[in-house]
Amino acid sequence: MFGRIVYESFRRQKRRKMLAAVAIMLGVTVATAMIAVATDIGDKINRELRSLGANLLVTPQEDSLDVEIGGVNLRPPSDGDYLSEADLPKIKGTFWRHNIVGFAPMLPASVTLSANGATREVPLLGTYFAKSLAFGKDEFVTGVRTTHPWWKVQGAWPNDNSTDVLVGERLATSLGVKPGDSLEFSGSAHRITGILSVGSSEDNQIVAPLSVAQQVIAKPGAVRRIYVSALTKPEDALARRDPKSMNPELFDRWYCSPYVQSIAYQLQEAIPHSHAEQIRQVSQNEGTVLARIKGLMLLVTLAALLASALAVSAAMATAIFERRVEVGLMKALGAGDFAVASLFFAEAALLALFGGVAGFAAGGLLARQIGRTIFASEITIQPVLFPIILAIAVIVTFSGSAIAIRRAVKFDPVFALRGDA
Repeated sequence: MFGRIVYESFRRQKRRKMLAAVAIMLGVTVATAMIAVATDIGDKINRELRSLGANLLVTPQEDSLDVEIGGVNLRPPSDGDYLSEADLPKIKGTFWRHNIVGFAPMLPASVTLSANGATREVPLLGTYFAKSLAFGKDEFVTGVRTTHPWWKVQGAWPNDNSTDVLVGERLATSLGVKPGDSLEFSGSAHRITGILSVGSSEDNQIVAPLSVAQQVIAKPGAVRRIYVSALTKPEDALARRDPKSMNPELFDRWYCSPYVQSIAYQLQEAIPHSHAEQIRQVSQNEGTVLARIKGLMLLVTLAALLASALAVSAAMATAIFERRVEVGLMKALGAGDFAVASLFFAEAALLALFGGVAGFAAGGLLARQIGRTIFASEITIQPVLFPIILAIAVIVTFSGSAIAIRRAVKFDPVFALRGDA
């Protein structure tokens, strides 16, 4: 009998039930899409934010040590110590090697150029442009074309195994040179393949392959600093803790999380006598952007579910008012409050299941469309999300129906059968 009453309710109030189901489906569709994107958005946004450049800087350990007495820095003035170029492939041997998008070593130097019968000192920067390296059996390409994507070159990039160079835009103007010309320094001629435009100090420099800078300062295999671009997760309380104060279990959890601090720690392990630290502004901006985007998605989800609950509430209130005589008859025949409430909650549960399944399917399609449109990649819908979405649909439907069902339970059968309720 219970099942037949529920069936007849759906049969006789098709329009009301359809409107309620559509309201649930729309809310669940938005919730599914937003939750799917939020759970799969971290790496995608991090990859988008990698266009901001490197977020970690590795320098010789001695550079981080200041010797001060009475407020006076007693460290002797020098160009500092150097890291070994031979250690660079070890960066791809760390625990989070797959999160390392790329790295670029830097070695500053100074060369003397002759122009218009006069000599001038010009800064030179040695680096990797797109260097092929190998660690074990893994081969990869890295350099400033990955870590410094805002560098713009008019002409062509030099080959890392050549002696060709780039000339900064302002320096090229003052020297009157262009791509195809040559500069002579350190006893050899170097072909200019392109003009570099950065909008910073590099515009007044010569940028050359790392080997050229090493030859200029007569230090083969020397590296002054390394810029590393890594995919990380936003900081939380655990990320900001000092690893020395952690117990072994907590340290393992910290070490195996892609925090910028834990990746910096592993870089120090991989490169002897090094000090790694995050480029604070870039790393904090990434975490802030990611947190705000997820917060916006949460607000959109809550707004959609609230609107869905209100629509269900209106539809259920109207449906129950139309069935007040039926409720009065049930109570007159001896049905208790629990039986009446169970009937309407069973109908709400069926609506939630129908709307939840349809909303999950539609939300999956919407999430994939968002992924293709915004991130140019697929959003992965996790199977574990399905029961969560169904639970959300049931909660939203019950929340929207509760007030109307409570009113139905309070119907006085005498007044209901007379049509006065």
